[in-house]
Amino acid sequence: MSETSKSLNFIEQIVEEDLVNGYTKDELRFRFPPEPNGYLHIGHASSICLNFGLGLRYNAPVNLRFDDTNPAKEEQEFVDAIKKDVEWLGFKWDTERYASDYFQQLYDWAVELVKQGKAYVDNQSSEEMAAQKGTPTEPGTDSPNRNRSIEENLELFEKMKNGEFKEGTHVLRAKIDMTSSNMLMRDPIMYRILHKAHHRTNTDWCIYPMYDWTHGESDYIEQVSHSFCTLEFAMHRELYNWFLDQVYDETKVRPKQREFARRNLSHTVVSKRKLAQLVEKRVVNGWDDPRMPTISGLRRRGYTPESIRNFVDTIGIAKRDNLIDVSLLEFNVREHLNKTTHRVMGVLKPLKVVITNYPEGETEWLVAENSPEDENAGSREVPFSREIYIEQEDFREAANKKFFRLKLGNEVRLKNGYIIKAESCTKDTEGNITEVQCTYDPKSKSGSGTEESLRKVKGTLHWVSIEHAVKAEVRLYDRLFTDESPDTHKDKDFLDFINPDSLTVITGYVEPALKNAQPGDTFQFQRIGYFCVDSDTTADNLVFNRTVGLRDSWAKIQEKK
Repeated sequence: MSETSKSLNFIEQIVEEDLVNGYTKDELRFRFPPEPNGYLHIGHASSICLNFGLGLRYNAPVNLRFDDTNPAKEEQEFVDAIKKDVEWLGFKWDTERYASDYFQQLYDWAVELVKQGKAYVDNQSSEEMAAQKGTPTEPGTDSPNRNRSIEENLELFEKMKNGEFKEGTHVLRAKIDMTSSNMLMRDPIMYRILHKAHHRTNTDWCIYPMYDWTHGESDYIEQVSHSFCTLEFAMHRELYNWFLDQVYDETKVRPKQREFARRNLSHTVVSKRKLAQLVEKRVVNGWDDPRMPTISGLRRRGYTPESIRNFVDTIGIAKRDNLIDVSLLEFNVREHLNKTTHRVMGVLKPLKVVITNYPEGETEWLVAENSPEDENAGSREVPFSREIYIEQEDFREAANKKFFRLKLGNEVRLKNGYIIKAESCTKDTEGNITEVQCTYDPKSKSGSGTEESLRKVKGTLHWVSIEHAVKAEVRLYDRLFTDESPDTHKDKDFLDFINPDSLTVITGYVEPALKNAQPGDTFQFQRIGYFCVDSDTTADNLVFNRTVGLRDSWAKIQEKK
């Protein structure tokens, strides 16, 4: 094995082996096939990056195909959201397809299977059919309808198609093997009746194909060479191949299904059904709530496409399901934002500071570097005045030697500004500090080149000028669940682990350079973390979402509990 092949993941190795054993590069075609019954989440990102990544690696087309066979749960809203997410992640599909494009062809093939005696209509109840299925260790028993005549099956199937039966009364089943060790091969359902309007075909159809019948045949119609899905579909592979056998033309490419492991993320859930519950029960404010693991939620929170792609690349493709710590995802966004965001100053819990020897009514504009990581990022001007805000936690009346922030009789440097010294403080009737009086060294301005400006003091604080500060709504997001795997407890509901502190809304103050910031803009609030402008922002109300802190504090918090 070459060094190159050693570095390939097992999916890439499969493709390489197929190219050696008969496939040509021109025959390679991949697909990403979401069902439009919800928003995509971080788990889907692995599948997106895998399939589109293979497309880029082999210069092969990748289809975006919507598996839209259940009108009861699917909506155009979800189709639009999925397309937006895939594009935002940085990928382009070759053709946009829908399983519903193939409804007529799938029906025609199903009729052929009936004519060949390989499918039959069953009008038993679902309970009766389930009882006949048997168990993994006991064979099933034949349906009393299994040996209907071909003529009767054709007549009944047409009546199903024409809407002459009620929902749940009739299904079309494949006639395979009721004794198979694979339960999925025991006469699986191919069609069920649903009298519901479809988001694309409206009421043209009242029978809809099941996933197993639709998926492989859609791959075949599109001439997809490799159909990659998650491990829960491993048992479906036998059925996938059986259905292909019934329609396969040897002159065409035969799709190959292979499976990879699902990546679950800690402190969240990725089941669409459970995510829908969170939305319906108003635990969160919609599918794009920044606490959600949906791609739209991550985007709104301030995650970047690059950070998600890097995360997916880091965790890789595996053969076993496992739980990935969300801190790894946070690490990746922190790394990317550190390189790309401008540094700004914002105060989230303000404490008033009055610089008593600074001239009243005067404003001075200080030069601030936008980013130490990017020499081309330039600089901006920040207003400085007699009255400023600092963080409440940055001042103590008295503290030990390890407290390098502001305390009475002690000096600190204001970022991009002067050295100040705390002289006294004012308290309210309850003993809370409401104001700190300081003096400043007029010759100590950062970057002025004076001897005083080079003087070393241990602490540097961020601040904003009160007169010029812009009020902002700041949403401090944290993990949605307190438990790392909330939906794996047999005796508890996953909703029992909702983190009551997953969202805290406060009023903060930011420097005036941010007044005209637009939704989606990202910044590092110095000494605090990374923030982005939320879509709720208006001309009168600036809203910031905390993307992630400057460092992972969750682990330390959990250790203390």
